[in-house]
Amino acid sequence: MKTKPEKKLNLSVQYKVRGGNLPSRPQLRKWTLAALKQPAQITVRIVGEKEGRMLNRDFLNKNYATDVLTFTYPGSRPLTGDIALCAPVVTREARERGISMKACYAHLVVHGVLHLQGYDHQHHTEALEMEKMEAQIITRLGFPNPHEREASAMGGRK
Repeated sequence: MKTKPEKKLNLSVQYKVRGGNLPSRPQLRKWTLAALKQPAQITVRIVGEKEGRMLNRDFLNKNYATDVLTFTYPGSRPLTGDIALCAPVVTREARERGISMKACYAHLVVHGVLHLQGYDHQHHTEALEMEKMEAQIITRLGFPNPHEREASAMGGRK
């Protein structure tokens, strides 16, 4: 019987905030591996609102904290990048969407890892492809499809 080769992941986790609802290192690793298709070196950094705003402002010229930011280093082998998750924004989003913190973090980690691998949502067809992949990965991890909830909350429109 042939076994699938294991994905090689060098994962660094940085907690720049404290709290009881933050995902553990093993959870972050599990979610990252679920979305990963190739060997990678990834840093996941969980930040506060101030750092989240600064990163978004300095790198994307947007003066607000967002839920997830992905930084890629093109041409690097193995795949190398950073994912910043803004804990206060994730908390707000989970509450607003009526989902668990764990489900919200899992979705955002998967989203960030897909971005690292070149997936995007700037155009409608790209967005649909990325959402489909996210839904497959997230439901395989045991969480509800995050896009199904959003579509039904918007009357079936996105």
